[in-house]
Amino acid sequence: MTYGDYPDLKSVKKILVVKLRHLGDVLLTGPVFGALKGAMPQATIDAFIWSESVPMLEGHPAIDGFVEYDRGWKKLGLKRFIQEWKLLRKIRRGGYDLVINLTEGDRGAMAAKISGAKIRVGFDPKGSGLWGKKGLYTHVVKSCPGLRHTVERNLDAVRRIGIFPTLEERDLSLRVPDEAMRSVEKRIGTAPFVLIHPTSRWRFKCWPADRMRALAKKLIERGERLVFTSGPDRLEVEMVQEIVKGLPAVNLAGQISLKELAALIQKSKALICVDSVPMHMASALKAPVVAIFGPTSDVTWGPWRNSRSRVVAQKLSCRPCYQDGCGGSKMSDCLHTLSVAQVLSAFDSLYDGSVENCDDREVGENVEKPGRCKALGLVP
Repeated sequence: MTYGDYPDLKSVKKILVVKLRHLGDVLLTGPVFGALKGAMPQATIDAFIWSESVPMLEGHPAIDGFVEYDRGWKKLGLKRFIQEWKLLRKIRRGGYDLVINLTEGDRGAMAAKISGAKIRVGFDPKGSGLWGKKGLYTHVVKSCPGLRHTVERNLDAVRRIGIFPTLEERDLSLRVPDEAMRSVEKRIGTAPFVLIHPTSRWRFKCWPADRMRALAKKLIERGERLVFTSGPDRLEVEMVQEIVKGLPAVNLAGQISLKELAALIQKSKALICVDSVPMHMASALKAPVVAIFGPTSDVTWGPWRNSRSRVVAQKLSCRPCYQDGCGGSKMSDCLHTLSVAQVLSAFDSLYDGSVENCDDREVGENVEKPGRCKALGLVP
């Protein structure tokens, strides 16, 4: 007798996990695959993700293959639907016994139903999207009403079917190929450096360029060697150019692959960034990182199980608001009033021993049980 209506997983031989979201969101699904493989070692597991997100899970020990959705299909007009139909046919022919959709999106729900899988798991859409979507699942996951880290929220999908991961199974995974390490060493040499990734695809999450430039100057005055990176978007590249203009820094903005970015994070003395994918990569690599947060929640999206992480954010009653600037102004006061001294203090704390006893199983997990780092006031 069991307490929950958990399905019988003994006969599950093929699993499909769906996460049609951006890079960081996909990386944070890693523990789901590990938990599934631990519970069902007999099963093969595929990931249904956007094509550009594959590097985030490529090399994950629990993933056997990828089903890729090319977002470039949106430019094909009516031919887009032909490509999507071919993809759904591929999923149907995949012979999946279990499909888990880790978003509330319609496309993942349709894939789950069309797959023909006997066990179909998805989050409660609460009336949004496709009519009757909730009925496409055999097991519906309730969303936590309070703040909860995205990794734990993803894991709620496997808990719903009776799989309860240990703390050790909740770590992120990111493979850094040897060729990526060699490539970045060729570009920047072997001298120690601090990596700064000041951008996000969402500009309202970025610390002002003049503040980041002032921080860079302080670090250079101390003798630190700086390397800057960004995504390939033109606005991101231009923001880095504005920050580094005239400074003795290496600018690789828009010039490197995701795997090369991972190699830089792994080789760096520390990473300084905003709420963006490099921060999640640093968590997976257990690399030192200072993460600057504004309108978004550091509880939901902050560093995960990384004792060498520091979050810098304002204690304001309006945070997190998730707005594109205060009142939609594109200017977030919580970021524009954040001082260089606060970020520099967090950077220094990585090396001064003040938090050397942090337990990485506590850091960044939930608001009810804050990690020792936060208790020491490293979130100003």
